[in-house]
Amino acid sequence: MTARIILLVTSPRLPAGLLTAQAWDLVRAHPVLAAADSDLTTALRASGASIEIEPEPTAETLLGKANPVVVWLAGPGGDEHLARELGLRLAREPGLAELELMYGSWDPPGARLLDAVAVTDRLRVEDPWKREQTHKTLARYLLEEAYEAYDSILADDHEALRGEMGDVLLQVLLHSRLAEELPPDERWNIDDVAGDFVAKMIRRNPHVFSGVPVKDAAEVVENWERIKREEGPGQITWSLPALVLATKLVSKLRKEPSPDDSLGGRILRLVAQEPGVDAEASLREALRRYAG
Repeated sequence: MTARIILLVTSPRLPAGLLTAQAWDLVRAHPVLAAADSDLTTALRASGASIEIEPEPTAETLLGKANPVVVWLAGPGGDEHLARELGLRLAREPGLAELELMYGSWDPPGARLLDAVAVTDRLRVEDPWKREQTHKTLARYLLEEAYEAYDSILADDHEALRGEMGDVLLQVLLHSRLAEELPPDERWNIDDVAGDFVAKMIRRNPHVFSGVPVKDAAEVVENWERIKREEGPGQITWSLPALVLATKLVSKLRKEPSPDDSLGGRILRLVAQEPGVDAEASLREALRRYAG
């Protein structure tokens, strides 16, 4: 029987016992080697698997253990160097063993957000500048990063947009981390933010989550605004850029602006004449053309 070395890769972002049925069958049937004890080795032992710790494994170690099958429990990085060493050795001597890769679990969509939260926690504790920040001192950066992302969208620069989204995400994570240090009756965290978001999306999108029929996108928007009004009186965000604020007020108040020959009055009437048009984006595009 040909010897087999199976590199079992698992997600470090999932609970230790969440493995595929195929992976569980594998570790229960064959000896398992790992470089160190972990939550996963503890879970495997509890299920009856045979675990051996080998702190500095080599290709020779695994080849010697493949009698005829050995499972190598890969570390967080997937043990790329070990896999490469094994691959080169078996390319020279293919009769020694077969090398296989199996995924016992893998990251679900959004799993890297757990890493982002962990990185933000460490930055708050260990970075001198971030230790000094408050919601107010960070406020300007939230606006700056949002505008940089906005510019990337207008420029159709998708690669830049990806980076800018990370910068916006950093602001969300930092503010959520700061909120964990508020007095107990005011405290919240990133899970509260995510929970509120999920609840709001389900509530405001009944056509998706509750089977409410809609004819078109216009009715989706109409339902959204109606549900939003039912939740309570909306606040006017006066800190918005003037053209964005004008567009929102025209849409919200749905009335003609009073006669006003000032520059601001004339601009407001122009915005009101074209409801639904993104006046901010339109002016920015014109400015780009003007600047050449």
